[in-house]
Amino acid sequence: MSSTPQGLRQRVRSLVDAAWFQRAIIAVIVLNAITLGLETSSAIVDRLGAVLAVLDRAMLGIFVVELLLRLFAYRAAFFRDPWSVFDFVIVGIAVLPSSGAFSVLRAMRVLRVLRLISTVPSMRRVVGALLAALPGMGSIAAMLALVLYVAAVMATNLFGTIAPQYFGDLGTSLFTLFQTMTGEAWPDIARSVMVEAPYAWIFFVVFILVSTFSVLNLFIAVVVNAMQEQVADEMRAEEDLHAAAASNERAVLLDELRAVRREVADLRERLPQLR
Repeated sequence: MSSTPQGLRQRVRSLVDAAWFQRAIIAVIVLNAITLGLETSSAIVDRLGAVLAVLDRAMLGIFVVELLLRLFAYRAAFFRDPWSVFDFVIVGIAVLPSSGAFSVLRAMRVLRVLRLISTVPSMRRVVGALLAALPGMGSIAAMLALVLYVAAVMATNLFGTIAPQYFGDLGTSLFTLFQTMTGEAWPDIARSVMVEAPYAWIFFVVFILVSTFSVLNLFIAVVVNAMQEQVADEMRAEEDLHAAAASNERAVLLDELRAVRREVADLRERLPQLR
């Protein structure tokens, strides 16, 4: 009797880990994303509101059942996997009532779409690379903030009286230079200053070169490097797994060979007796 629950748990684990089951869950997540988008249209809700509500409850039920199956299959190990905890939180928010004090949670139902991140391996790899790159990105963000602050102080002193709407004080200058860093309408800002300061273009060009083409590209470099390291770690882990499997196969073959040798030795010992 004690082996029955363990066997059932193993069968459930094989089910939730099956490729077809994962593809089915992905299809439900995508369908749920489509229905949530359709619910933003008042015309569609007037015609198909009841159908969309039934589909939403049905898909939420599928998510809950899938989560319960994974909890049963993995038990405590379920909560040691960060992606499983992520799924648990997302589904838990969706299960909470969306009326009364929890009415704000109705808008958060779209968070279910984020389950694609935990379901699709390539998305998990990208998010893992971003998380691994956070320490390096923090240092670059601090350097970018320093560059932005120094440039804002300089711009306030240089252009504060010329274009107070853009550089009248430190806060305004910080916002203007952040806008300039994104490339949004910075030529208009520069030309308004150059009416009275013709050489102001030097400041803007240098700032854009330093902030956008140098510092921001460092973010990309750090993320790409983290992703390459993660891919390399996964490849090493896969190679170790294959090596371990090959080692186990060799060990099994050696055991079988030893067993055959022992049987041959026993037959040789018994052969004189049989004669």
